[in-house]
Amino acid sequence: MKRIEPYTGFEQGPIRPPSEAGSLLIRITRNCPWNRCTFCPVYKGTKFSLRPVEHVLKDIDKVHSYVESILNAQKQNGRVAQCNYTSLSLSPNDHDRMALHAARSFVASGMKSIFLQDGNSLIISPDDLVRILVQLRKVFPDVDRITSYSRSHTIARISDDDLRRFAESGLNRIHIGMESGSDAVLKKVKKGTNKATQILAGQKIKRAGMELSEYYMPGLGGRTLSRENALETADALNQINPDFIRLRTLALPEGTPLAEQFQSGEFVKMGEIETAEELQLFLDNLNGIESTVKSDHVLNLFSEVEGILPQDKEKMISTVRNFLQLSPERQLIFSIGRRTHRMSKLTDLDDPIKVRYAEQMCAELGATIQNVDDIVDSIIKRFI
Repeated sequence: MKRIEPYTGFEQGPIRPPSEAGSLLIRITRNCPWNRCTFCPVYKGTKFSLRPVEHVLKDIDKVHSYVESILNAQKQNGRVAQCNYTSLSLSPNDHDRMALHAARSFVASGMKSIFLQDGNSLIISPDDLVRILVQLRKVFPDVDRITSYSRSHTIARISDDDLRRFAESGLNRIHIGMESGSDAVLKKVKKGTNKATQILAGQKIKRAGMELSEYYMPGLGGRTLSRENALETADALNQINPDFIRLRTLALPEGTPLAEQFQSGEFVKMGEIETAEELQLFLDNLNGIESTVKSDHVLNLFSEVEGILPQDKEKMISTVRNFLQLSPERQLIFSIGRRTHRMSKLTDLDDPIKVRYAEQMCAELGATIQNVDDIVDSIIKRFI
């Protein structure tokens, strides 16, 4: 006889996309069912499980009750800060604290978006997902967006009818970590999918009427497969035409299999210049699509490589080209300035004050043209 898992209270998972910073996080599954990608540190050492749908519904109702209490308190005193356990007559425990914090953050962000955690929420029963979506729309009818991560392998196996049911029930954006469109790269990093499946999944989401965010990881193929990583990923995305293409430059968190391959010499990680060259090649080969390109992560060297295709393509490419045409000394200043938050965009090189601050950081870190990539790697590890 299967043991029934007891409800222990509101839960939240470890991550969400940067674009979901203001979203209410509702945990449907725990961890990642695949969990073999060599570049990802997030769920290593954990076990995947489905949360009982009744537990998820209880989480939703709990957060909703806290939201209602906060809104009522706001009407009385106009201050979210005074909405604590005492003022709301609550008996707090760790799960209550988490739920109230989620509710307060949701209210403060305008209650416009909800993100379903963890790494692959669409793996649950379609009927259960619809129940959850219907409940979310019932208690938060003014929400603009409900979103989720999903693996392309999972989406490819979901019927088009069920995907349309999800969309009709309120799920209107999916985040897929494509990372690469190269079969060689995908195999090396144990992504558990291939280019054809990536394309099929993306096209299915678009047909279902949901927005699609696809993630590309410059540098994932290393020096050997850099060109293929750029060209094959651009080709896959050209066949999908996602709503968003989000850049996530490769980093190597300690303890990941890919970091160990780098230490052993099996994987040759590229530096700032080579990665910029790959990004330029990738952008140059995005054709016939109307996607919005976003550089919404601290790992990316160029925060200003953002725009709507095709009209902003040249503007985005020109930023990378201009960097590559700088002298090595200026490239060093910008790389260190950007990575230490002394600079945010390439045109900051025209600001003498910001340049001086960046030069000071180069001196403090001992950064030179010869060791800049090692210095950058050490800085980036603090961001992960």
